[in-house]
Amino acid sequence: MTGPTFLAALASGVFVALLVGWLVRPRAKLAGRVRPYTVVARSMLGRTFDMEASTGAVVPETSFGRVLGPPLAAAAERFGRLIDSTTESALNLKLRQAAMLRDTPPERRLQEFRIRQFLLASAGAVSGFVVGVALNRSTFFILLLAIAGFAGGASYWRGKVDRAIEDRTTRMRIELYTVNQLLAMRVRVGGGVVSAVRAVVERGRGAVVEELAEALRLHFSGMSAGAAFRHIAELTPEPHARRTYQVLAAADERGSDLASALLALSEDIQEDRKEAIRRQAVRRRATMLIPIIGILAPILLLFIGAPLPYIVLRNFG
Repeated sequence: MTGPTFLAALASGVFVALLVGWLVRPRAKLAGRVRPYTVVARSMLGRTFDMEASTGAVVPETSFGRVLGPPLAAAAERFGRLIDSTTESALNLKLRQAAMLRDTPPERRLQEFRIRQFLLASAGAVSGFVVGVALNRSTFFILLLAIAGFAGGASYWRGKVDRAIEDRTTRMRIELYTVNQLLAMRVRVGGGVVSAVRAVVERGRGAVVEELAEALRLHFSGMSAGAAFRHIAELTPEPHARRTYQVLAAADERGSDLASALLALSEDIQEDRKEAIRRQAVRRRATMLIPIIGILAPILLLFIGAPLPYIVLRNFG
């Protein structure tokens, strides 16, 4: 099959797919119909009225975005659902835990992620196709390169989110020991839970401080301190941070001994970090042995096997 024949077959397949999609219309989502009736109730609970949230549409700022934005967003949404079985709420939680796309409003964050994933996958497929055509390979090889580029582009953003969550979890585990110690000191000198957290937020920086600042923002917006700490405990990716926020919520609601609990959590964090460092050291030691074995093993086999021909031939001679 030549290049023009392949392009004609591909265009025919796309035309048939579009025709089927036009004849068999997908069912409309129920969320878009129900959302306008829930805006008032949600605004009474503290949510501001948002025209985009009430209509479910995102209005681009430029003419180019208004023309190509809706079909691109629809294609990206279908593409994301096709290659990823993760629910929208779970994916939104992952994006928040990874601290990615912070400049994008929360209601547009998932759509922005899927658009970037779709564009990168399309660019990978086109790049693979162009490389195959430039190398003058067979149609099967060109198709294989396009599929490989498509898969690589589609998996890049998902891997980037997972790596960002892992890096942020590691930073939080390092910061949490110091934060717990500072909170315990503030509580021991007579401060309350909210005042201790406020003092740490005003002077500190880092991922844990950002989550504590989010809890304070929720508390000052009308939510109780215990509910605010439990809310960020449900969203944080770090298990020790979740325990810390739950202890803060319990201390605010029941007046338990917060300082002792925070110091005990700090000791647990320190022990877990030591164990993690030991495991990492063992893995790195094993990794260092791989090139040594790979280089020395063939040389050792050559030294062992070099005299064998002489021994065998001498016995037969």
